[in-house]
Amino acid sequence: MQSSQTPAFSRDALGLGLRIPHYAHLLEHWPEVGYFEIISENFMGDAWPPRYHLDRIRERYPIVLHGVGLNLLGPAPLDSAYLDKLCRLADSVDAPFVTDHLCWTGAHGISRHDLLPLPYVPELIGIAAERAAFVQRQLGRPFGLENLSSYVAFQRSSLSEWDFYASVVREARCWFLLDVNNIYVSSENHGFAPEAYLEAVDFSRVLQVHIAGHTREPSGTIIDTHDHPVCEAVWSLYRKAWQLGGPFPTLLEWDDHIPALPEVLAELAKARVVRA
Repeated sequence: MQSSQTPAFSRDALGLGLRIPHYAHLLEHWPEVGYFEIISENFMGDAWPPRYHLDRIRERYPIVLHGVGLNLLGPAPLDSAYLDKLCRLADSVDAPFVTDHLCWTGAHGISRHDLLPLPYVPELIGIAAERAAFVQRQLGRPFGLENLSSYVAFQRSSLSEWDFYASVVREARCWFLLDVNNIYVSSENHGFAPEAYLEAVDFSRVLQVHIAGHTREPSGTIIDTHDHPVCEAVWSLYRKAWQLGGPFPTLLEWDDHIPALPEVLAELAKARVVRA
């Protein structure tokens, strides 16, 4: 799907989540960034300001889509109107790939505006895989599923998270969006070895890797807040992922208490040092 109009997108590219506080600096200085990732839902409407900025930025940088509202494992069928908008957006920016989360976000017509976990059981693998494969066909380009950060576990779960995740991707013949910070957060919250998670991943099917910061609550629970620099433990896990399956595109998420763009770029640049 990638056309000659799309800027180059290298396998070892370093990217950023596109955020409004960075627009002014970005449009004035055009810093060196491998690509930008947008939250799909923020650009699906017809409002002029988001599309104006996106169109200008897309002229200089590759754009990939990352959704939070697909509701892949909600009880209702996938929303066809939502999918139509997603496909049009992906086409309009010539996105190399599109991603969303292996989760559900609402039921009975109500969106919870959150990424909600599910029990890891064999009977859900087929449902998730069938829907992911359908989304990929509709998009006509690679579609990736992201692993969640989680704070609860289900007694019903009979599979590890990583076995469930890998099985869905394999059966759907879709792709991984591997969030290393989420692996670390969940490993601390649930007491598993994050290295075991990485070793279950087929890195030939990893579209990109996310890194981010998080917050540790007084209770000890870690919350995936994306409002801090990447901690040393997550960098260490990222290094392990690179050793197992690099190169892959790497994207830094920073969604709250967002610093100036030069500071965020400096944080992103650490990835090159870590993986070297």
